[in-house]
Amino acid sequence: MAALLMPRRNKGMRTRLGCLSHKSDSCSDFTAILPDKPNRALKRLSTEEATRWADSFDVLLSHKYGVAAFRAFLKTEFSEENLEFWLACEEFKKTRSNTKMVSKAHRIFEEFVDAQAPREVNIDFQTREVTRKNMQEPSLSCFDQAQGKVHSLMEKDSYPRFLRSKLYTDLLTQSQRRLS
Repeated sequence: MAALLMPRRNKGMRTRLGCLSHKSDSCSDFTAILPDKPNRALKRLSTEEATRWADSFDVLLSHKYGVAAFRAFLKTEFSEENLEFWLACEEFKKTRSNTKMVSKAHRIFEEFVDAQAPREVNIDFQTREVTRKNMQEPSLSCFDQAQGKVHSLMEKDSYPRFLRSKLYTDLLTQSQRRLS
């Protein structure tokens, strides 16, 4: 009996994982990319909102579902560490405790900036060294240069591809269908 149930469950998992597969940037089932209650979220996502993501990269980054869709796209390109670093820096800037700031700064540096980082971002040697020096006395601005480089890289490189991707065009199509 359990063997009969397994294929159905695996098929659903394959559907959800399919949109994150490196083989395709398509995703007709957006439950895998949208945070918290995806079906309700997709219903609340208006065509106007999704269309506005094409206005500018910063508009996309200011919308939680835009960030989720962009993250899913970056996963298909194996470059989601850039967005994760940018988001970690944004969260870091909200830190008020000096003790927490120092430990968070070191965690971000070790995870994203260090040359041996497990999720190393694509920044030039000079920016990496400036950031390394900033770690001697971490401040809320210690990642500004690196974050700016990563933002610029995503804006000039990944963002235009995202706007042309099947994932984004499918998302727009689905949101338009709900209106008709």
